[in-house]
Amino acid sequence: MACTKEEIERKRLAALQKRNIKLSTSSNSVFNQNSPGRWNPMESGSPSPSSSYVNKTQFNNSRHHPYAKVAKSSEESNARIVPIGKVVSGTMYLISEERFEVNPSEFCTPLINIFKSLPSKSYDTKSKLWNFSINDYQELVSKVTPLAPHIVLGPIPPYVLRVLRENSSDPNSIDLSPIEATLRNKLMPFQEEGVRFGISRRGRCMIADDMGLGKTFQALAIASYYRHNWPLLIVTTSSMRETWQSKIQELLPSVPMMNTVTLSTAKDTQLVADQQTEIVIVSYKITSMHTELLKSKKFGVVVIDESHYLKSHKAQCTIALGHISRRSQRVVLLSGTPALSRPAELYTQLTLIEPGLFSSYTEYGKRYCDGKQNNFGWDMSGQSNLPELQIILQKRFLIRRTKEQVLTKLEEKTRETVMLDQTLLQYSGEPGKGLSDMAEAYKASRSGDKHSALISYFSESARVKIPAICKYIKQVLAEETTGKFLVFAHHRAVIDAISETLDEAGVHYITIVGSTPSHTRAELVDRFQHVSSCRAAVLSLTAAGAGITLTAAHLVLFAELHWNPGVLTQAESRAHRLGQARGVRVRYLLAPRTADDHMWPMLQGKLNVLNNVGLSGDTFEDNTLKHQESKNNISQYLSPCIQKNKNDYIPGTNIRKDSLNDNSSSNISSPMQSTDDVDKSFLDDDEDDELLANLDL
Repeated sequence: MACTKEEIERKRLAALQKRNIKLSTSSNSVFNQNSPGRWNPMESGSPSPSSSYVNKTQFNNSRHHPYAKVAKSSEESNARIVPIGKVVSGTMYLISEERFEVNPSEFCTPLINIFKSLPSKSYDTKSKLWNFSINDYQELVSKVTPLAPHIVLGPIPPYVLRVLRENSSDPNSIDLSPIEATLRNKLMPFQEEGVRFGISRRGRCMIADDMGLGKTFQALAIASYYRHNWPLLIVTTSSMRETWQSKIQELLPSVPMMNTVTLSTAKDTQLVADQQTEIVIVSYKITSMHTELLKSKKFGVVVIDESHYLKSHKAQCTIALGHISRRSQRVVLLSGTPALSRPAELYTQLTLIEPGLFSSYTEYGKRYCDGKQNNFGWDMSGQSNLPELQIILQKRFLIRRTKEQVLTKLEEKTRETVMLDQTLLQYSGEPGKGLSDMAEAYKASRSGDKHSALISYFSESARVKIPAICKYIKQVLAEETTGKFLVFAHHRAVIDAISETLDEAGVHYITIVGSTPSHTRAELVDRFQHVSSCRAAVLSLTAAGAGITLTAAHLVLFAELHWNPGVLTQAESRAHRLGQARGVRVRYLLAPRTADDHMWPMLQGKLNVLNNVGLSGDTFEDNTLKHQESKNNISQYLSPCIQKNKNDYIPGTNIRKDSLNDNSSSNISSPMQSTDDVDKSFLDDDEDDELLANLDL
């Protein structure tokens, strides 16, 4: 591993000191042997003067007499006395827009004397560090520089100072009249503020508002303001392309429908190349497939929705959008969770907005991700200098508002953790042995293998939790007789088990997973929102956790966790967003002795990092803890298993096609059997006798 400059200098000075001591000891020995008649301190028992030779050698260059007393009032003299053999290093970083802090590696008197000489000095008794006004930065640097190589302080990067000095236009003075009137009249006050912010940053910014605060409206308003720079490119997820197209038709009626093209197949390439095409909507995957076509279109305005998907700077899509955005005058990024778990995920998004700000990914990682070199390259999974990064983000790149700040009338969201009944967990073999082995393998794995070990542990935990999850769904149905709710899960086996449970209970629901076609999703969302009999939505965390509105629900259940807290908070906001008229309860179903024991605290740790950068205000620590009812209820075994023909039902639901036009729950045929059939099925099944014998009544 390569040594830093400070380490090399420290080793060099230490070697020099050893050599001087050796030479001094050698000369003393010769002196005592050749002058037997002269004073010999070893014989008289007096202190050895050998230290004077060492001191004379050490301070010869500075002309300092070994027995001379240092004047206490002379700060300049003290500044020159630096311990040889040591290198005092340190870093300087912002703690606010007006002040910076110095963190030295150890106590150093000459450095403290310099600190005390600055007029804006301030000592923090809690951190035990000195901080100063940014106006004194150059003076501090000029006083510390002559002390090199014994004292070396890492400077504040030039781009940070440039961001501080940058003068942007006053957002309040911006006239929004160029925006199309249909859209301008629908903007709420805080959305107007976001639009003005984007325009004051010359159309290169990020709108990072909380989920459900209308980032689409703000992005289209900024694009409309810069219509003279069109054509406009909108990059989004595959499931959101049609949503963007419908919003454009609704909010920008002056744009002819034929001038808006959604690039999804090779047949659409000719339409994209047409000069009359003003707006092109494309998915992330298609962007990397048709990069040259999109580059040739020379888009003047680019809107990138859910930009947190671009967290890898090596991904083909990120590289393609980098080429396109550098040629564009305006680039607007949208994300409710810009970084899902760590500061490293911000780099690619920031370079899309301002490509030349950071010199390289390595320099960014060393400054803000506690970048360290190991045998596998650079490890950028940490965090460092987060207050400085937050200042740069807020002053130059993004604007972020939370629901609590701007939607004062929106009912609050409460979180609960539910500990599932351990007796219902479906362990294989010796109870918990397989999961325990996976837990030990996860804890013992190296950092490079830790994620794959967590995935295996997570998958097995999902299988174990299924019986307890299904029973809890039944308990919710018994408690919530009329309200609507969402159930999020990650594994397909869990989603299928929840769907079967709802089938058995005769509850109408919708299902959205990764394989659900995009045109079908809109129909399913509309049915859940407006059909009173549709009570539940079973959703994939990764496929339906963003981009849809399900405010008809007031209860959100998480059957499984996810290793990124941003995915969970995004999913919560499907119900807790603009348009919600009631409070929302969020419940996380956790099982003891499973992967949940490790993932839950890990999620809170990642949220703390995002909070320090100002990208999140959530916490999972203050949740109300509840326990699943463990008392068995005979009624849970009386629900018959329904065999249904999928062709008779609407895809993604258990709603019969013949009830498509009925909105009343009384008119929709229930898939449940009659009472007589239930009793007959129950009495004829020999396996039910064993179940009844094991009931705790």
